[in-house]
Amino acid sequence: DVQLVESGGGLVQPGGSLRLSCVASGFAFRTYYMGWIRLAPGDKREAVAAVYAGSGATFYADSVKGRFTISQTNGKNTVHLAMNNLKPEDTSRYYCASTPGGREDQCLGSLMGGYWGQGTQVTVS
Repeated sequence: DVQLVESGGGLVQPGGSLRLSCVASGFAFRTYYMGWIRLAPGDKREAVAAVYAGSGATFYADSVKGRFTISQTNGKNTVHLAMNNLKPEDTSRYYCASTPGGREDQCLGSLMGGYWGQGTQVTVS
């Protein structure tokens, strides 16, 4: 079974930093896109970052580009999201997500229909 287990998150002041981690199991990690989706009140969903585990190529939503960095630890099937210069509008529940490899220009959208973890709350206030 696919399992995505997140850690990290919490409460931080505006301008602060947080780091999320996700350990994946149950699928061929290197042939999948791994990423992060956030779900804000009002069911506002946004895929913010993705990495193709096989090549390390990374992709970001415009809203987080330059502030968030996604990385991976292949030997441990783990992805991380370093979030810097956090803003109140970044407040959301963040979900680790995975989806089989496909077109790069569609990977952020494809994460929405993939596997999701349980999520971790990030509050910027």
